[in-house]
Amino acid sequence: MIRQSGNIIIVQGPVNIYNVVDLTEQGLALLDSGNLQVDLQQVTEVDSTAISMLFEWLREANKKNCHLEFLHLSASLESLMQLYGVTDFIAPLSHQ
Repeated sequence: MIRQSGNIIIVQGPVNIYNVVDLTEQGLALLDSGNLQVDLQQVTEVDSTAISMLFEWLREANKKNCHLEFLHLSASLESLMQLYGVTDFIAPLSHQ
């Protein structure tokens, strides 16, 4: 599930192969030309498809001149990012 509170997109629950298409589309619909933060603190489970979702959001944000920042990446998501060598592309705003 994804919801928006001001300039923050909040992702909740699992992000995996079973729901990533729906979550990706929900997130794309929220991107505009502003600066947005994606809060991943309430994500309960991830697999490698979560990385593809974040990349799709970044691509679309770049097309719309929108700047995305990621907050509260879980240890498992950071581990996947390191495994795939994409930490430079999906850098969290800061480590919390």
